[in-house]
Amino acid sequence: MHDYNVFCVSDHTGVTVEAVAKSVLSQFPQLECSLITLPFIDSPGKAQAAAARIASTPAALVFSSLTDPALRAPFRHADLRLFDVFELIAPAVEASLGQATTPSGGRTHGMAPDYEARMDAVNFSLNLDDGLNPERLGQADLILIGVSRVGKTPSALYLALQYGLRVANYPLTPDDLAHDSLPDVLLVHLPRLRALTQSAERLAAIRQARYPDSRYASLAQCRDELAAAERLFAQHALPVLDTSRMSVEEIAARLRSQP
Repeated sequence: MHDYNVFCVSDHTGVTVEAVAKSVLSQFPQLECSLITLPFIDSPGKAQAAAARIASTPAALVFSSLTDPALRAPFRHADLRLFDVFELIAPAVEASLGQATTPSGGRTHGMAPDYEARMDAVNFSLNLDDGLNPERLGQADLILIGVSRVGKTPSALYLALQYGLRVANYPLTPDDLAHDSLPDVLLVHLPRLRALTQSAERLAAIRQARYPDSRYASLAQCRDELAAAERLFAQHALPVLDTSRMSVEEIAARLRSQP
């Protein structure tokens, strides 16, 4: 095993460069990495201090999304193992498009034109979380359904925050699962329904962490609920996504791409 200190340096939140670093490093499973994000490196003084800190850290790798060449300079001069997102990619894009970049930090986040729409979507998802306000389901872009703890709430909020989708979620309770059809409040919105499921073992582990040694968390209960839910999904020909081995980011991306 090789141990590395991986620094993600950004002039804004660092979300983008951190995602790039994690994606790339996941392709090297033999590496042991500690991830350190340095956001808001937006002045020469901060850049110099960050470069000095990294230079004094053993086994350091640096992923950077700094847009201002003046902020990049201290990292180049410090002779670091530097992987600069813009310097690696932007020249190829410039050559293809036949035009130069106009550097400006933080364009991918913050007060973007769709900011208000995304915040409205988040509020909508919170107000329709866990079956709340079912009379407003007609206003939803998507309605996530499934038994308790299959990932409905985090997926709904991620879709709202990242993509501005108004996503409701509706839990299928044991009472719902005892019937031969989905609740009437869902049947009128079938085209918007997206079903989430999970392996019984994974679901039991999640429930066990929240309610240890309860009937709710038992493997038998999880198997029964999942089987009943999947029968309803099949009956209504719903799109079904198994979230057992997925991150919330992957769940959201797959839900968004479903027709």
